[in-house]
Amino acid sequence: GKFMLVKDAMSTEVKTCSQTDSIKDIATIMCFNEVSGLPVIDEDNQIIGIVSEKDVLSSMFPDMQDMLDTGGQPDFEDMENDYLNILDNTVSEIMTKTVATVTPEMPILRAASMMWLYKIRRIPVTENNKLIGILSMGDVHKQIFQETFMSK
Repeated sequence: GKFMLVKDAMSTEVKTCSQTDSIKDIATIMCFNEVSGLPVIDEDNQIIGIVSEKDVLSSMFPDMQDMLDTGGQPDFEDMENDYLNILDNTVSEIMTKTVATVTPEMPILRAASMMWLYKIRRIPVTENNKLIGILSMGDVHKQIFQETFMSK
């Protein structure tokens, strides 16, 4: 049988952001669209990074872990102010610059194994470094399920 390819399962409706967007804007996009990560693209639709919910949260509460480790009491009023301040920061300050990507012609299981390896739930699909789609673990499962059960 033929391999299932990334292009068969990927979504081409990709929510993206630019590195100059504020954290407040991308947090809003993530909430409303229920996505946990946004590819960051430049003017030419080239992918330059990715930003995840985890990046947003860890930028808001960077010292939380230290505090818990040392048994200190968090000052929630301070934290709230930090939180408000950080919302005006830009994506470039928190995004991950090295991005794992897959190509449309790649076998879907190879893409899935990369996601598993990097512990990520979605991976950008690029052609000549230009963003053309995104593949999520959900897409992979759906595709495999359909191929396995619907084609009988």
